[in-house]
Order: sequence, then structure tokens, then C-alpha cells
Amino acid sequence: MTIASATELDAVFGGVDSHADTIHVAVITDRGGHVADAEFPTTSAGYAAAVAFLNAHGTVTAVGVEGTSSYGSGFTRAARHAELTAVEVNRPAKAERRRIGKSDPIDAYAAARAALSGRASVIPKDDAFSGVSALHNSARSAVKARTARPRTSPSPPSQNTSASGLR
Repeated sequence: MTIASATELDAVFGGVDSHADTIHVAVITDRGGHVADAEFPTTSAGYAAAVAFLNAHGTVTAVGVEGTSSYGSGFTRAARHAELTAVEVNRPAKAERRRIGKSDPIDAYAAARAALSGRASVIPKDDAFSGVSALHNSARSAVKARTARPRTSPSPPSQNTSASGLR
């Protein structure tokens, strides 16, 4: 649903609600008005189409993304590659979700409003951090496994030694 044309808009903000198979992208004006929303597959082509969709509606100031470390990580990488500013958005509070409802378009518009208001201002971790995090997790797992290993004492010498071995 488009409210304003791309030529009328200057600065726009995007919002992304991410899932395992799809992402829902919403665009709002710098005053919070709804511009458009659409759903894309979570593939490289889908991410490229989502970035093009955002850019088609004006100059993208920032994109609020739910789940930048999980389902939204692919879109976050694509947005960074396209030199868009992606910010991490927390899921809406349960009280707010009950009040305004729960759907992909509602969540995408909420993510865009969070980016617009500055409530979402944390820049997501990049791929370099993922490597450090993996090393940290593996070291922590190794320490945990070593600590959990049962501590056994060395077995006593066998009582069945024959007399012939003692000569």
C-alpha cells in the first residue's frame, strides 16, 4: 500500500521484521507516515530486492531490524553492503503488542518507528565479532566439559598377582 510517491519523499526510514523464510519490510517518512510495505524471501536475491525496495522510496536514513543476530543477520549484511545504516530493534513489549496487535506489517512499521525515534540506535555486531564470539563460546564449552568430567582416582594395583612374578 503506497501513500506517497518516491518523488515526494526525501528522507525515509525502514523497518524489517525477520523470520526464517521471509522478511517483511516497511517504509515510513521522516514524520512517521506509512509509505509502503512488502514481503521478501530470505535469499540473496530477496535481500537485494528489499534494499532496492527501500531505496526506491527515497533516501534511506536508517533501517531498524528485528533479530540482527539471528534471522535478520542476512538482511543486515546486505544493508551494510549497500551502505545503509542498520540499527538493532528489540521486539515490542507484550503490552504494546496486545494493544496494537501482532502481524508482520505491524512489527515492520514498529521497527521503522523505533529507528526514526532514536529508540533503536545500537549498531548491530558485524561478522568479525561473530568469529570472536565463536572462539569464546568454544573455550567456555571446553572449560565446562572439563569441569563436568567425573574425577576418578587411579585404580589400585591388581590383587591377583601370581607368586611366580615375585621371584
